[in-house]
Amino acid sequence: MRRAGALFMSGGMMVKIVLRVLVGLAVLAGLIGGGAAWEGHRRFTAPGPAAQPVTVIIPRGAGTELIAQSLDGAGVISSRWVFVLGAKLRRASLKAGEYAFPARVSPEEAVRIIAEGKVVIHKLTIAEGLTVRQVKDLVAEADFLAGPVTRKIQEGWLLPETWHMTRDEMRDDVLARMEKAMRQTVDVLWVARAPGLPLKSKEEALILASMVERETGVDAERPRVAAVFYNRMAKRMRFQSDPTVIYGLSECLGELDHSLTRDDLQSRHPWNTYVIDGLPRTPIANPGRASLEAVLHPVKSEELYFVADGTGGHAFARSLDEHNANVAKWRKIEKAGK
Repeated sequence: MRRAGALFMSGGMMVKIVLRVLVGLAVLAGLIGGGAAWEGHRRFTAPGPAAQPVTVIIPRGAGTELIAQSLDGAGVISSRWVFVLGAKLRRASLKAGEYAFPARVSPEEAVRIIAEGKVVIHKLTIAEGLTVRQVKDLVAEADFLAGPVTRKIQEGWLLPETWHMTRDEMRDDVLARMEKAMRQTVDVLWVARAPGLPLKSKEEALILASMVERETGVDAERPRVAAVFYNRMAKRMRFQSDPTVIYGLSECLGELDHSLTRDDLQSRHPWNTYVIDGLPRTPIANPGRASLEAVLHPVKSEELYFVADGTGGHAFARSLDEHNANVAKWRKIEKAGK
């Protein structure tokens, strides 16, 4: 009887021991799993290895693993599995594009930047007074854009301003945006034009604005230059605008490698306002909004002439004698500067 009791007690003890071991193993597994989860979270939210800002291009169709590989290769993250697991646990939808990651960015922040599509924005400034040909050259040279330049655009119909775009945006699409913006701008300003202007169409307004744009870079002078052109139109005088001569001689580039000569001024082409009556055939550049507004809201004056005054602006005159005196002053300034 004692032996049986001893054996029974021994068996009970064995059961208890086994149960304790199983519970202990379960607790240990939980601790290990919890520790791994905590370590993973710590590494996911901790600062990354990049000592400097880094830009990485995520191609279209790249999965989470390939993105992690790209970031690891660029030194943005130090553990691919931490990034992949964190992105999947967050159920983040990662987007293609060009991304700028700040120094020491954490994997968590990197996931957020890509998921929110905070791509790098590139800027391309189109100055007032450039020709369509010059703008197309700038767009073609922008190495962050994609595709060829094939879009045909009439002279003057691209809006000058600083344009924002993303990597691999198609060049023709960028030009289309510029053209659409110019047409919308002209439409709006044309509706609000001053009454009584001797312009038959928006196209004529654009032509005259392009001449004003190329004649002066001084904002305050533009309405005054526009008034001179209107006054000459009223008297049936030719515009005699040097930039129109340059445009026709430069194959629509708007620049010459020499100063205008007497022969240049007598050259016969559809833009030379020294030899043709009225407006040139097309605009001679892409005018900015200020020049368009000047043409559609000119000042009232009796001035018929202007010439450079040596300060970056112009001297205006109502009579030919006064103008000739201003020209003589300018010639002296030119001679002294040589």
